[in-house]
Amino acid sequence: MAKPAGHKGRSASSLEPMDSITIRRKFLDFFASKGHQIVPSAPLVLKNDPSLLFTNSGMVQFKDYFLGNATPKYKRIADTQKCLRVSGKHNDLEDVGLDTYHHTMFEMLGNWSFGDYFKKEAIEWAWELLTEVYQLPKDKLYVSVFGGDKKDNLPVDEEAKDLWRRFVADDRIIHGVKKDNFWEMGESGPCGPCSEIHIDLRNDPNDKRPGRDLVNSDHPQVVEIWNLVFIQFNRLASGALEPLPDKHVDTGMGFERLCMAIQKKTSNYDTDVFSPLIEFVATHAHVKYTGKLDNKTDIAIRVIADHIRAVSFAISDGQLPSNTGAGYVIRRILRRAVRYGFSYLNFKEPFIHRLVPLLALQLKDVFPELHQQLDYVERVVQEEEISFLRTLEDGLKRLDSWIAETEKFAAIMPKALGKEGEGEPKLNGAKVFMLFDTYGFPKDLTLLILKEKGKLQYLWDNWEEQFNIELERQKARSRVDASKETGDWVVYGDEPMSLITDDPPYYDKEKAFVGYDVTDFTSNILKFRSVIKKGDNFLEIVLKQTPFYAESGGQVGDTGYLDLDNGVRIPILNTKKDNGLTVHFAKISADNNPLVGSVVSKPVHAVVDAARRTSIKKNHSATHLLHAALRQVLGKHVEQRGSLVNENLLRFDFSHFAQMTREELSKIEEIVNDKIMENISLDEKRNVPIEKAKSFGAMALFGEKYGEFVRVITFDPKFSVELCGGTHVPATGNIGLFKILSESSVAAGVRRIEAVTGEGALSYFRQQLAMLDEVKSLLKNPKDVSASLQSLIEEKHALEKKIEAVNAEKATDIFNSLQGKISNNAIIERVSVPNADVLKNISFSLRNKYPNLLLVLAADIEGKPQISVMLGEDAVKTSKYNAQQLIKELAKEIEGGGGGQPFYATAGGKNLSGLAQVITKAKALLVA
Repeated sequence: MAKPAGHKGRSASSLEPMDSITIRRKFLDFFASKGHQIVPSAPLVLKNDPSLLFTNSGMVQFKDYFLGNATPKYKRIADTQKCLRVSGKHNDLEDVGLDTYHHTMFEMLGNWSFGDYFKKEAIEWAWELLTEVYQLPKDKLYVSVFGGDKKDNLPVDEEAKDLWRRFVADDRIIHGVKKDNFWEMGESGPCGPCSEIHIDLRNDPNDKRPGRDLVNSDHPQVVEIWNLVFIQFNRLASGALEPLPDKHVDTGMGFERLCMAIQKKTSNYDTDVFSPLIEFVATHAHVKYTGKLDNKTDIAIRVIADHIRAVSFAISDGQLPSNTGAGYVIRRILRRAVRYGFSYLNFKEPFIHRLVPLLALQLKDVFPELHQQLDYVERVVQEEEISFLRTLEDGLKRLDSWIAETEKFAAIMPKALGKEGEGEPKLNGAKVFMLFDTYGFPKDLTLLILKEKGKLQYLWDNWEEQFNIELERQKARSRVDASKETGDWVVYGDEPMSLITDDPPYYDKEKAFVGYDVTDFTSNILKFRSVIKKGDNFLEIVLKQTPFYAESGGQVGDTGYLDLDNGVRIPILNTKKDNGLTVHFAKISADNNPLVGSVVSKPVHAVVDAARRTSIKKNHSATHLLHAALRQVLGKHVEQRGSLVNENLLRFDFSHFAQMTREELSKIEEIVNDKIMENISLDEKRNVPIEKAKSFGAMALFGEKYGEFVRVITFDPKFSVELCGGTHVPATGNIGLFKILSESSVAAGVRRIEAVTGEGALSYFRQQLAMLDEVKSLLKNPKDVSASLQSLIEEKHALEKKIEAVNAEKATDIFNSLQGKISNNAIIERVSVPNADVLKNISFSLRNKYPNLLLVLAADIEGKPQISVMLGEDAVKTSKYNAQQLIKELAKEIEGGGGGQPFYATAGGKNLSGLAQVITKAKALLVA
């Protein structure tokens, strides 16, 4: 096999060290020379794929090709893909920083064949690239092949083994088990054997173990660098395998590990992929990075250097930190970085955002989206840091309060401390988990703080067991939320009732949607399946062509119905994308599936709910006008960060760091309504080359994956030009009217506007006018409504002050009366007070005056029972009583419950007549 130009006769030792930029470029250049089309990375954050939160491998953007839902434009493709593995079965988060090779975000270099070349070329080119272009030592490389599986009735992959024998000896070929050497997309779908390439990077002369014995053994210097997947089967939902008509190649090589191998490092973090970030962190933390795995400072530096990459690119791809879904994962990654910086590098102020410019510059040429949004991403990270550092502070206060409670309890009942049921104030596993879940404290941070305070003895012996139980409960809840039961697809062929068991019919994704032009269409059922979800039976139906718009780009999916030619009508409840397919959802009776067990002809008449679609179109077109108006009023920094368009309203999230003023909102409304009254005709261009569309000034959304050809929606080329796949009104006048309902904050640097159009806007104004008429009527139709309301408000404030004075006087009378009823340091009385605050103030006033006080007040508060139990400062230390325990007993008499602290507790209830028994029981408990 010929060597590539520029490498003749040169040994590995004579080569200059390659930096990461060169390594990446050589990979792409190599496969370009082999006839591969080089394509850009897909966004980290997935859209229109319900099975994944993030892109977690290089193949994700090509799933449609493997599933047969789309036809690839190129038979050979190569790329470098941003990947994130922090959720689902691919979750490396807790390992990051603790070893040399796990990461959250990483690059996956890959080459792909869609029904073109197969094992021979993939293996030959992999060996050529690694040993001749990159000059990796051949005697350090090992390969694995699929060793067969009895359950699937699959033999050893002898074909791959024979191909590898041309390059390596048999003792360097390893038979891998199914877990390591059989790749599957999911529980069903395309799959096949794979061949991994491992490299032995050990340089310890005393370690004589054969490298093959360390393959797939989690050795930090014997690592997999490339996986060649040979996709040749389809896994059915039943578990059975069937051969695919076209065989594909899907390879993935970890860029960071490849750099480690080529640059002769023993850690990914020692390569120039991470070293600039690591040096920046170490310098500003005033520490020296040593690279040790057991050094807490070094671990913290690695965590920050890794996590800022994941967070920054997720935000630039459109995913903001939040409390749900993908946003929660990103927030968790960022908070993990902040925790490590706070605990081990003494970063008490926001710091991590300062790494964003360095990262953006480092990857400007390969992933330009971060550099293009540098200021925005940096600001979002900074705001999140500020918020979490405040939360960390709150968590520390909560921990301090628990420690204080434990110390008080220890002083009162030292023998009971730590006994389950009696030692409640002691720190148990549930509390440690609460610090982790609510405040972001990892358990080792809680242990560190307790150790520093000398309070480790306050932990229950079984705290870790309890912590793990709570953690598993949380994971179980997440698994339940993500669970989905599916059945096999039933596939129809060219003739009615012709059931095909091998390939689905050709599905042209580009031509599947006809709904831009029509709302009813006669099509054909390609396939369907029955899906069981929580006891209900649903149909999922795929048509060859459909007028139904599938939920995408913020626009909700269409509803309507399908008419079969046998007279059966199937109501469609929703339409969504699933792996590139437009899927129509219908809920049916479990015993009356019209597509199963009966004669079903292939043609079907699909009818969209046209009235609902019209309302959606109005809101969608108004969203475009709103976006343009925001940029005109607030500035060009405004970018769409999310949207919802349905028949009732539009919701638009956008980048902006300040609350909008009333004047700005009014100006936005004025601009949009002016454009509506201009009745600007829609200029829709389909199948426009992406570069040409950008030359029009079309707005492209960060985080969206656009193809070579796009659809451009224009309402006045000087006002609104956007790339969009949604449905729109033919002219802005059809929108009718636009009204903003609210403006609010969604996340750091993101604002949200909710608005209505057309009939929704008219309905809003009718309601507002009706409300105004009602107010006028109540005010006896004054000439100036505002002045009349202001007068009423002032009168109300004056009355409230008088009531407060009366209540204060009444509280003083009750306080004086109760002082005369002290017996043996105890006050046990029934009182009538105007509100709970008065009861609380009386209780604390008595405590401040009488340190040995034992107080129980059974109060009638406007017909509702409430109990207050208070112990004086000395009584807490010397008596056997505990307010929390007493309140639990007394609350039973009023059919209520409550709680508090050892010195003060309260309870409310439903049974007012039980207050008499509260007094009787309290006397028995305290006076006896």
